Amino acid sequence: MTLLRSISRGTRRGAMALMAVTMLAAPGVGAQNLPDFTDMVRENSPAVVNISTTQAQPEGRARMPDVPGMPDPEDLPEGHPFRDFMDRFMDDEGPEQAPPRRDARSLGSGFIISEDGYILTNNHVVEDASEIIVRLNDRRQMTAELVGADDRADLALLKVDGEDMPTVETGQSSEVEVGEWVLAIGAPFGFEYSVTAGIISAKQRSLPMENYIPFLQTDVAINPGNSGGPLFNLDGEVIGVNSHIYSRSGGFQGISFAIPIELAMDVADQLRDGGEVSRAWLGVVIQDVTRDLAESFGMDRPEGALIAQVLPDSPAAAAGIEPGDVVLEFDGNDVATSGALPPIVGQATVGSTVPVVVMRDGERQTLEVTLAELPDDAGQRGGGSPQTEPGAFEELGLMLQPLTAERRDALGLEPDVDGLVVAGVDGGPAAEAGIEPGDVIARVNRSPVEGVEAFREIIAGMESGRRVPLLVLRDGSQRFLALRIP
Repeated sequence: MTLLRSISRGTRRGAMALMAVTMLAAPGVGAQNLPDFTDMVRENSPAVVNISTTQAQPEGRARMPDVPGMPDPEDLPEGHPFRDFMDRFMDDEGPEQAPPRRDARSLGSGFIISEDGYILTNNHVVEDASEIIVRLNDRRQMTAELVGADDRADLALLKVDGEDMPTVETGQSSEVEVGEWVLAIGAPFGFEYSVTAGIISAKQRSLPMENYIPFLQTDVAINPGNSGGPLFNLDGEVIGVNSHIYSRSGGFQGISFAIPIELAMDVADQLRDGGEVSRAWLGVVIQDVTRDLAESFGMDRPEGALIAQVLPDSPAAAAGIEPGDVVLEFDGNDVATSGALPPIVGQATVGSTVPVVVMRDGERQTLEVTLAELPDDAGQRGGGSPQTEPGAFEELGLMLQPLTAERRDALGLEPDVDGLVVAGVDGGPAAEAGIEPGDVIARVNRSPVEGVEAFREIIAGMESGRRVPLLVLRDGSQRFLALRIP
């Protein structure tokens, strides 16, 4: 039996080796399936440009260079001969003491989108530039004019004087599938017209402070200098503008992000036509629907964007949207997560009236919302009980106090804010839910909190094991937390 097993194992290994050799030799397998980018690079690299900028620095008082062993004049006592000499030598009023004017340079990429010389790039590549120099693939160097920039999308539109300039073709990022090959051309670290390739890792990524952009995530090697350059599909069409890298070291670590070309071209058109970009605004603060919150709202699964706060005088407030609503659809578009909602809203037409489907009290409702224009300060927007005795909820690990006028002032809250202040958290369901001291519980299960005893009655009426949503005010913003009833 031992011999037969050995022969059998040896036979299997031989068969597997033969199969591997056969597969490698077969046409269309292994390396023969890898794409060839040479024609694409040859056709599109003339339309990719290298961008260098100059930011003039203000003139100031000259400073001695750091020389080992030489004392700093500022550290020497008044009257010291060396300090007196340096004060005279470095005097701003002296005829030849003013330091030379220095310029700061940055390198980035861009691509030509029209034959008459319009160029698309990132805003952070040309921000605060006093001069923008564009260098083409054929070594021509041109001075560019900044037509307009959009800080929210991190995009800028440039213009150079030219005719019949090489251009790129644009595609549809929405048609790209995760796993598809993509290619980037740019100038990483100043190395002009470098080409890197990879795949689409994910779509519709939302990043902190970039809520209005559904980024394409790739594993294409993107480094400083690639910013503003094009991301191509295998048809040679631009599907994104390379914009961000995720890195702890400043270099490429396998994750990079590109702005979808549809959004980028819409911004470019608006900048070319009017010099500024207009976006629609709903006027809400949202958060993800976790599994626990979904259970507390009676939902089958976590989905949608949970409304944590409705801003006053906003389109959402006028339409009757309430904290605790979960947005499932916006203008016919499914809202799978909270990060999916802002880009959909931002690309809607200002002034249009759109249907919004929400989950409220376990039922789907459709509301009509008339959208306004996103205000410049949108990112900054974000009566008490007479009882004075603290409320201890040992089973919850929670200590609550009424929100008196003094406590409102201490927490920096508006006079019309009502609720209960969290005076302490001692483990238990409160800690599991993420409740923190200083939080203000404004609503329980969508009902306003009218005092400690009212809160106690609501909790006492809840079924054990159920999760109840709490609307919590923290650091000027609102969020829902799911509290488990023990």
